[in-house]
Amino acid sequence: MRMRKLGNTGLLVSELCLGTMTFGNAAGLFAQIGQLQQGDVDAIVRAAFDGGINFIDTADVYHAGQSEVMTGQALRSLGVPRDQFVIATKVLGRMGPGVNQVGLSRAHILSAVDASLQRLQLDHIDLYQIHGSDPQTPMEETLEALDTCVRAGKVRYIGLCNLQAWQITKALWISDKKNLARFQSLQMFYSIGGRDLEREVVPLANDQRLAILPWSPLAGGFLSGKFSRDSKGPEGSRRTTFDFPPIDRERAFNIIDAMRPIAKAHGVSVARVALAWVASGARRRSDRRRSAAPSLAAALRQERSPANPLHELRELDAGDAGGLRQQAVRSHARQ
Repeated sequence: MRMRKLGNTGLLVSELCLGTMTFGNAAGLFAQIGQLQQGDVDAIVRAAFDGGINFIDTADVYHAGQSEVMTGQALRSLGVPRDQFVIATKVLGRMGPGVNQVGLSRAHILSAVDASLQRLQLDHIDLYQIHGSDPQTPMEETLEALDTCVRAGKVRYIGLCNLQAWQITKALWISDKKNLARFQSLQMFYSIGGRDLEREVVPLANDQRLAILPWSPLAGGFLSGKFSRDSKGPEGSRRTTFDFPPIDRERAFNIIDAMRPIAKAHGVSVARVALAWVASGARRRSDRRRSAAPSLAAALRQERSPANPLHELRELDAGDAGGLRQQAVRSHARQ
């Protein structure tokens, strides 16, 4: 497993990151995303560590806090030393009926970080990320609250998710001007089927030495090879009931058509080709500017019934097929 620096820090994280949105059994929206029980979670986390992953990403809003609870319990049950893993979580979403139990105000952030620590059974969070933007709260207030968390020892580093390039730039300027903790990572949607990030955010990340953590590198499973123009996909697949993230379907089908012969030639899944393409992009940026080396986090795919999580991890480890990566790059360039 390759290790990468997290942005402009000395923290090393595995190139693959274990995503935990499927951990839990809450009703409503998250019921469509996943319904994993604690035993399933324990098996997946164990398989991730056995495969060399040291980086886990969760969020307080996932299954109304259950994801954090299950992740924390799995880590405790496995007895993993605290300095052997990196835990990331997020703040923004509604966590209760109160008017201040949502958003990025100082009040909510300082309350939410304590609640996340309690659910995770930890004394600090390695990477605390804002889960999006809050138009009701000034960015200065948000950054000052996050800085307070860092100075209190509850958080090591801060990151962001799903912000536009101008918002990221503004936040970095405020941190520099006021000597506040600075965002070190950008968690954004990026895949071979969704490359909008390359227009403004990737150049910004390279210039400012920010880690890029792509979420949904398989576009919600659409790029897994299970879907075709003639098929809606297997019954029970998440994408059949939760059609997210949005993509240009016809373009994505063209990409899948190009990846199938590559996957067949190498005896691997279409999903592995798609992930290899994302990983090769991160490495090409790293080669051009070693000191800025953006980190790559690819969510570990979890089915509703993870029969063999270690096999799933091997499918997602895109680091051992240089020819596979190059073929994926060349093929997509023709699309």
